[in-house]
Amino acid sequence: MKHWQKSSETSALQHHSYRLIIGVPWAWLALFFILPFCFVLKISLSEAALAQPPYLPWFREVGQGLITIKLNIGNYLRLMEDSLYLHSLLGSMKVAAISTLLCLIIGYPMAYAIAQTDERWRLPLLMLVILPFWTSFLIRVYAWIGILKNNGLLNQALMSLGIIDQPLEILHTPTAVYIGIVYSYLPFLVLPLYATLVRLDPVLLEAAADLGCRPFKQFLTITLPQSLPGVIAGSMLVFIPVMGEFVIPDLLGGPDTLMVGKTLWMEFFNNKDWPMASALAALLLLILIIPFMVMRYYEASSSGDAP
Repeated sequence: MKHWQKSSETSALQHHSYRLIIGVPWAWLALFFILPFCFVLKISLSEAALAQPPYLPWFREVGQGLITIKLNIGNYLRLMEDSLYLHSLLGSMKVAAISTLLCLIIGYPMAYAIAQTDERWRLPLLMLVILPFWTSFLIRVYAWIGILKNNGLLNQALMSLGIIDQPLEILHTPTAVYIGIVYSYLPFLVLPLYATLVRLDPVLLEAAADLGCRPFKQFLTITLPQSLPGVIAGSMLVFIPVMGEFVIPDLLGGPDTLMVGKTLWMEFFNNKDWPMASALAALLLLILIIPFMVMRYYEASSSGDAP
């Protein structure tokens, strides 16, 4: 009897511990993601006003104790009608897609080389990948201004080597934006991809080699398919934050670099149109949920849990 009671108490304690472990991240998401998004959604359905805060409340008193609720969906209609918002969304998607592809082209060989090297060298190599994070993000972006400007380090080096006669116009161009984004977000792709590649079973490659499969074909038929979860996870970790990037396009890009982050800043601080900016932010979040759902579906289908 005592043994049964002790077993029951242990089971109840484990159940409560499990609920606590699961509840903490859900509470964190509710407090720092769902609740702020609800505030943004509320503002996006309001009307702009010359007031503080610069929008009208939903609930308004019309007299004689009557209260009316007025929601404004005109902000979302303007998103579909005004070409500025469409161009900023498309521009962000283009920059994010190209930047993700460049990170993948550069990062896959890096992650593969680190995963294939001797174990004693893996940690130092990973530290070199993470090392830029030890410096402030803003300082690193400003450093690229000193490198890419007309009299910067890059142009001086190329001219001293005799490769060019005139300084290259790199700063305040889309090229500078891509350089800054790839440099800043490359570790986000390398790390999850390395974590996937280092767990691959080398016995499969040995068996393929014994059957006469050449190294390049081994990579295409064995390594690449098994590393797709890391490729997708790393690509999402690059694509999603780049979609809302503001600092790099503002400092390294030119006036033609139109992205959602800069448009949001203009609407919030220049135009003081918080409802319109909130509607654009809500739409951006909904767009970013799509690749996340694709990634989750791929992970579920890979594990056999998808319908």
